[in-house]
Amino acid sequence: MPNRLASSFSPYLRQHAENPVDWYPWGDEALNRARSENKPILLSIGYSACHWCHVMAHESFENPETARLMNQHFVNIKVDREERPDLDSVYMAAVQTMTGHGGWPMTVFLTPDGRPFYGGTYFPPEDRHGLPAFPRVLEAVADTFRSQPARIAQTAGRLESALKRSEPCGSGLIALAPDILHRAYQALAQDFDVNHGGFGDAPKFPQPLALEFLLRYFHNTRSPGALGMVERTLAEMYRGGVYDHLGGGFHRYATDAAWQVPHFEKMLYDNALLSRVYLHAFQVTGNTAYRSVAEEVFAYVLREMTDPATGGFFSSQDADSDGQEGKYYTWTADEIDEVLGPAGETFRERFGVTRGGNFEGRNILHLTDEFSEAAIAQDREAREALWRRRQWRNAPGKDTKIIASWNGMMAGSLAEAACVLGRPDYLSAAARAMEYVLNEMGNGDLLRHTISAEIGFLEDYAQIIDASLWLHQASLSPRWLRSALKLSERMVAEFWDESDGGFYDAPTDTKGLFIRPRNLQDGAVPSGGSTAAIALLKLARITDDQRYHQIGSQALKTIGDIMGRHPLGFTNWLAGLDMYLGSAEEITIIGGRDDPAAMALARAACQRFRPNRLVVGLDPEEPGTISNLPIFTDRPQRNGMATAYVCRDFSCRPPVTSPEDLEQLSAAE
Repeated sequence: MPNRLASSFSPYLRQHAENPVDWYPWGDEALNRARSENKPILLSIGYSACHWCHVMAHESFENPETARLMNQHFVNIKVDREERPDLDSVYMAAVQTMTGHGGWPMTVFLTPDGRPFYGGTYFPPEDRHGLPAFPRVLEAVADTFRSQPARIAQTAGRLESALKRSEPCGSGLIALAPDILHRAYQALAQDFDVNHGGFGDAPKFPQPLALEFLLRYFHNTRSPGALGMVERTLAEMYRGGVYDHLGGGFHRYATDAAWQVPHFEKMLYDNALLSRVYLHAFQVTGNTAYRSVAEEVFAYVLREMTDPATGGFFSSQDADSDGQEGKYYTWTADEIDEVLGPAGETFRERFGVTRGGNFEGRNILHLTDEFSEAAIAQDREAREALWRRRQWRNAPGKDTKIIASWNGMMAGSLAEAACVLGRPDYLSAAARAMEYVLNEMGNGDLLRHTISAEIGFLEDYAQIIDASLWLHQASLSPRWLRSALKLSERMVAEFWDESDGGFYDAPTDTKGLFIRPRNLQDGAVPSGGSTAAIALLKLARITDDQRYHQIGSQALKTIGDIMGRHPLGFTNWLAGLDMYLGSAEEITIIGGRDDPAAMALARAACQRFRPNRLVVGLDPEEPGTISNLPIFTDRPQRNGMATAYVCRDFSCRPPVTSPEDLEQLSAAE
């Protein structure tokens, strides 16, 4: 008989609906029961595409005897970390404080009032690999809670105090100086893997935000080392098995240092951020191979990760199919020969396919040639034939949840690519997804994290503001600039803490948490705080609202020089610092948004990699709230033609009306 999770919106929660565990979703019903019965809470947090979450579910949550122990001793709550990043952030911090590490699945034991006192990640069904058996953990925790309540209360109190004392930032308010950027570059260079690209050893994560910082650093300093790290990493990632050479898109990470053996889940945010890095590498180098990779990633997202009914982007694709990790993506030599015939031998050589295989008797495809446009184009027909055959297999499941912040990342990447590459289809896809988020998951200046959520988080507001600015630049539509302005006011009101100059991740009226979350580190996705700071610095230049500039700069100063000492944890903050310190350039286009001449100017404005450039547009025949912004003041059309005004570092050039003249101004540093 299904449990309470059967009616959940989250696909991850519904995956546990047939468990014999008496699961509750997070909410008043579960929390009230724990308090009324004085029972500890077993909180299990994971997500749909998480391989080890599936393993623990199969080993423990589907086991009747383990479920009996859970139901007897605990109020059991299941949480989708993607639905509730606030809960995930708070309890992950607790687990990391207790154990020194974190991850998913996350298993946390709470007092009836929600304070953690013991926790970990994956627990096996029996003692192995130095980990205690989950049934033994359940009995020990239940016995301690029952027999030593004072000890439990003391442990929970100490942990709560430690979490509230812990500084989420670095050395406090400091002067923001270029030296921080230089030290960050040097730290990244020391951690760089010169053999395979990327940073550190196995497991190897893509780190797109670090690559973005290095592209900014190269833009400012022309350091060949910075660009070399980016190019080596992007080439090796594409060549490796972490990239899906048939269907496009990147898997979550590689389990080895050489990018060969991936953890096969695919996340929307990875592909949003990585598509943008490859696009920027194309802008910087002119190497069309980077453009081709970005376009393949976009094709994957638009084909497989887009809801045809709403236009929203799905959150993830599972690692497993038919109960096996990677089965969908791997091949035997015979399977390839069956599809490709005589051409199979050449393909197998180029993609490292052997009779013995490189992954559990099968082969993960990886390109053995050098990274180039020719190498990418050479096997296009063979790859398409294998991709079509792959459609016969049982595909990994998808988490069809549409998350506001992740949709903002993907829409922003598509909108920028639309402008750079001249792809109106990208712009249409980005606009459709954003319209869904704003109209169905929002209400005026309010946003919800998902369609079923009651609230939105800092990351949602910040990412949707950023995407709105990119959509405005690509389309010149006032709708998107108005959206950014409206949401920014709400974001500051809900999340900014004037007393200590930082952002909280959850809104002011968040209920049910013993501590209000504030996670400033950039990880797989940019932190809400860093994205908010960058968005406000941009809006300050558009609106001349010094309050926005003060908030953005204050947030950066609060991080301190820790971003220079530990750059991999603060890479998007470094981008914000570069924007704060760097040359400021604004291009204002006056012309009808349906005027091809105005759109040609907009296209010319985005061809070069200028990470701190802002482009805004105004249709003089369409009066409205944005026409009163200072950036549009006293800027008429020239001779009735679409006109561009270029200002750099508070000095403006004569207006121009042709894309060629604008390109010349843009090229001049």
